[in-house]
Amino acid sequence: MAAANDRYPAAVYAAHALKRNAVRRLVTVCMALFPMVAAQGATPAANSIAVTDCTLIDDNASYNDAATTQQDAARVQMISDELRAQLRDRSLYRVADNAPASALIGKLSASQNLNACNGCELDIGRKLGTERVGVCWVQKISNLIININLRIEDVASGKTVFQRSVDIRGNTDLSWRRGVKALVDLLAEDRDTAH
Repeated sequence: MAAANDRYPAAVYAAHALKRNAVRRLVTVCMALFPMVAAQGATPAANSIAVTDCTLIDDNASYNDAATTQQDAARVQMISDELRAQLRDRSLYRVADNAPASALIGKLSASQNLNACNGCELDIGRKLGTERVGVCWVQKISNLIININLRIEDVASGKTVFQRSVDIRGNTDLSWRRGVKALVDLLAEDRDTAH
């Protein structure tokens, strides 16, 4: 843009300069806000969830040796982490960090399974300030037949908003991970049809 001269009096030149600066600032602000708006748009309205570690219900626990018990415990932790990661990575929910409620979770799970504690899981959601709480449990009928279950509840009302189970065949890390993926796929489909 030319400097102020006879053709562009100083007042007109200053007005154009102010306009250009205002437009630049507006563009800068919009560019800064765009990622936040896009991220909010990618996650549904009910977007925060607390997900407890999965519980293992082993129908043959009394026959297990120490190595099997340890292996199953490691798999339960693996799929608990996998479930939270998939919910977060697929932008289905903002997953809360359970650390601020660890004392409450420890106290509750010491005396009962969190998937069958008559609403105690809702206290975890309230403690973490989430809109939803998810509980997961694995029923191991045998090394061949295992099912993984997920129930998601609305913290305010206690209403179940999602509950599904998937059967897996084979007691391997891969089959357990596939079971979690299948559950999250079902949740994603369920949310897609609800919108």
